[in-house]
Amino acid sequence: MELYEYNLHDLLEKLNSKEISSKEIFESCKKRIDSCEDKIHAFITRTEDFAKSQLEENENPAGIFAGVPTVIKDNLCTKGIKTTAASKILGEWKPPYDATAWKYLREAGAVLMGKANMDEFAMGNTCGNSAFGATHNPNDISRVPGGSSGGSAAAVSAGYVPFSLGSDTGGSIRQPASYCGVYGLKPTYGMVSRYGLISYGSSLDQIGPFARTVEDLQLVMSVIAKYDPMDSSCFREKTHDFTHSENVSIKGKKIALVKEFQDFTLDAPIAEAMNKIKKILEDEGAVITEVSLPVVSRYAVACYYALAMSEAHTNLERYDGVRYGYTVNDASSLKEMFERVRSYGFGSEVKSRIIAGTCLTEPSRCEEYYVAATKVRTLIAQEFSRAFGEADFILQPVTPSMPPKIGEVDDDEMKGYEADLYTLPVNLAGLPGLSFFTGYSENLPVGLQLIGPRWSDADLLNAGVIIERHTGSPKIPDLN
Repeated sequence: MELYEYNLHDLLEKLNSKEISSKEIFESCKKRIDSCEDKIHAFITRTEDFAKSQLEENENPAGIFAGVPTVIKDNLCTKGIKTTAASKILGEWKPPYDATAWKYLREAGAVLMGKANMDEFAMGNTCGNSAFGATHNPNDISRVPGGSSGGSAAAVSAGYVPFSLGSDTGGSIRQPASYCGVYGLKPTYGMVSRYGLISYGSSLDQIGPFARTVEDLQLVMSVIAKYDPMDSSCFREKTHDFTHSENVSIKGKKIALVKEFQDFTLDAPIAEAMNKIKKILEDEGAVITEVSLPVVSRYAVACYYALAMSEAHTNLERYDGVRYGYTVNDASSLKEMFERVRSYGFGSEVKSRIIAGTCLTEPSRCEEYYVAATKVRTLIAQEFSRAFGEADFILQPVTPSMPPKIGEVDDDEMKGYEADLYTLPVNLAGLPGLSFFTGYSENLPVGLQLIGPRWSDADLLNAGVIIERHTGSPKIPDLN
């Protein structure tokens, strides 16, 4: 078994026992990347030289991760390393600071192998809306890995690294985790600092981890889930214990299905996985129940896009060619410079969302759409709060369908929006969501998600530990 095939926990055990060195792990992961990256295209920027310099600075890296390689999404700032958010508009920009989540990992000894491909400014669900080309699903390179954090998920699935970081604005960790056959956690809003995350929708974005086991997610969360004074939305007085334990139980816990979702059509493998996981949970002593979310089912998608596009319009105003990133030097006026920079720098998906956000926040429309959406969002949060008064967790699909072929979603854009109903309400309410592996159907992984109330992230992962005992860990696909 090659070192790149080991999960994070097992690598750390071998490192601590001096059975292997961090340089051996680095070489194994680099060799795997070299042999597969032309098929997967998980990276925008490879940083093996930086990783090597990290290891050379310290022969025996300190910290919990002790020189283990990782990958982070390219909308997380890295000091002195090109950060693009998969857009041409940032050009060769190299941030003067690190995102807090990456800083915490670096201080814990993790070394950076690269910046992962993504949908431009995290807008999309295929990892194909990138100025640097599409990422492919390691389990079937003709299919999408999901988006927008598709590169981060693909890197873990392909065996490039044992864990990675992505961001989730409306499902962008959970969907790629499901499609690529890995575990992914969208933490409670405010659990992980967003400082240094290039914003799409500031009230929705949240950084979270990918890994091949639930225990590895717990290890990563124990490092990145800390208060950060640089992020005013970050929790201050809550403590969370992400210590892994096999002695966890869900006996007597109420696991709910959403009443309004029960008549929706699911691909057969996903419907079968739902029945399989319900049986596992019942066998473990959980009680399967039902909750009603009528506001969520009817209004969440419209509410989300009204808010997300309005926030995107505001956040992307700063890319003007003056302060940083791509610019033009031969414009005859400031207006012409703005027009040329933004016309060339932004892709079509980003432009469409900026235009929509501009319309939604116009004075004549703001009250009718944006303000109304903020009120509906409050109703959605209240509805979830009532539901969690009746149940401990909610079980549901991540998406209604298996990973589509590359290009299929472009031919039928409604396919992407159909999947949104299962993921984006979690972001609207600021809840944690765990995407977990359930098995394979014709060599394609099948994932589901478990949703919990705010600040239940540790309990959610403990429930994932129980499920993983029955479903096992995903395998690294053969790409040679």
